[in-house]
Formats: sequence, structure tokens, C-alpha cells
Amino acid sequence: MAELTPRTLAVVGAGLMGAGIAQVAATAGWQVTMRDVTDEALKRGLDGIRKSLGKFVEKGRLSAQEAEAAVARIRTTTDLEAAAADASFVVEAVFERIEVKHEVFRELDRFCRDDAVLATNTSAIPITKIASVTARPESVVGTHFFSPVPMMALCELVRGHRTSDETLARAREFAESVGKTCVVVNRDVAGFVTTRLISALVVEAVRLVESGVASPEDIDIACKLGFGHAMGPLATTDLTGVDVLRHATANIWEETADPKFFPPELLTRMVEAGELGRKSGRGFYSYDG
Repeated sequence: MAELTPRTLAVVGAGLMGAGIAQVAATAGWQVTMRDVTDEALKRGLDGIRKSLGKFVEKGRLSAQEAEAAVARIRTTTDLEAAAADASFVVEAVFERIEVKHEVFRELDRFCRDDAVLATNTSAIPITKIASVTARPESVVGTHFFSPVPMMALCELVRGHRTSDETLARAREFAESVGKTCVVVNRDVAGFVTTRLISALVVEAVRLVESGVASPEDIDIACKLGFGHAMGPLATTDLTGVDVLRHATANIWEETADPKFFPPELLTRMVEAGELGRKSGRGFYSYDG
């Protein structure tokens, strides 16, 4: 197996997921370059990382020196070639639309070194479809992290049709090096394992709310106390992003034509109204601050 040294990581996307991946990697000692299309997006991402690390320091989980060292390992750029050219591992964390991801992976195929692993943080789009625009599908793998990345212990590793054993092994080594426990999806069906399960549950929960059967609060309580879930499906939707879950269910439905994944009208209307969950202050619940 190829060694992951030097431990150089490029993260494409400085949003919540990209910044979270950059944070855990830098904390684990990786040299990280975080790329986005604007300096403003990069500043927001880096500010979010500093704030998150500050909370770890307050709770005694990191020292101030360790937090400072992690930030020092992260550089930012709007130049994709500059970010990716020397990286041994690249994680794409851009918007969950296939045309956006195709644009990124076409460029990564041009810029990245031959032995680089090209990973995507997609939660629902088949890896084979993303890899199809590259000349190296064997080097493309899914590394589905969970939000918020610094807190969530799971990483779902997903094989595309042509993902090599070595690429999968290196993806596992990377994820475990940043403190994650991995599960492996051997066939990249739309939604993989985790998104497929939560999407089916969320769609049914939203339909129950939409039809007046039960309130969001009571549905979430039922799942927590009846099934032992740490968080109910509608609170999970607010945390992940109503828009993110809506896109994920739509992607699975478009791939499978399975009606149980068709996004309910309520979910679509909430997205159109800007009720996106915690990040907008309102979703199935209201949030202060």
C-alpha cells in the first residue's frame, strides 16, 4: 500500500463540512490547504474553525497551544491548482449537485499528482457517476463525513464501480488518522447506507407532520424513547440542513424512482421559504441566536 506521507491534504470547499474536515485533519497533524471560490468564503470557514477549536479548549479537550498549532497547519487559497497539485489526499466538499462536482473533479484530474486519492464527501450521489469525468476512476472514493465533523465519529467509505482496493485502504487510513470510525459501502447505490436510511425516515416523518398526524416534537420523542435514537429525525434534519436533506432525498429518488424517497411538498416549501434549520434559525423548530 502507498504511504500517506507526507500528510498533505487539500479540502475543496470551505463551508460547514469542508471546514470541519480541515479542522479534524489539521488537529491530527495534517498539513491542510482549504480552497473555495472567494476569500470571503475562506474567511468564514477559517473563522468557524477557530471558533470550534476555541470550544474544545474551553472544555479541556485541547490545549490552547494545540488549537493554535492546528490553525497554523491550515492555509487557504482560491486557486484550485495551488491547493491540489501537491496533496497526497484530496477531499471535495462542495454543493451536492452532480454538475458542480463534475466541474471540480475534471479540474482535479488535471491538477493532482498521479498517486493522489480523490475523495468526495457526497452523501447521496453515486461515486461511479462522480468518477466518470476523470481518467482515474480507480483513485476516486467516497468519504462521507457527518456534521458537525469535529463531533461526529462516523465516516462512511464508499466504493465506486472501479475504486481500487488500495484507494479504499488509503481512505480508511486517512479517516482513522483523524479519529473516525469507518463503515464500508461496497456498492455505491444512491444514498449509500446512512443517507438512504435517514432519508426514508425523514420523508415519512415529514409526511406525518404534513398530514397533521403528529407534531415534530412528538415524532422526535417517539423515535428517541421508542427506538433509542439519540436525536429524532426532524431535529436531525434541522441540524443537517433542511435543504441538504431535501437534496439528498431528491437525488435518491431521481436515481431509483422509488416513491418512498420523493421529497414531500412540505420539505420543498420550507426550503423555498428559507426555513433551513439551525443555520437559518428556523426549520421544524425555532432557534434563538
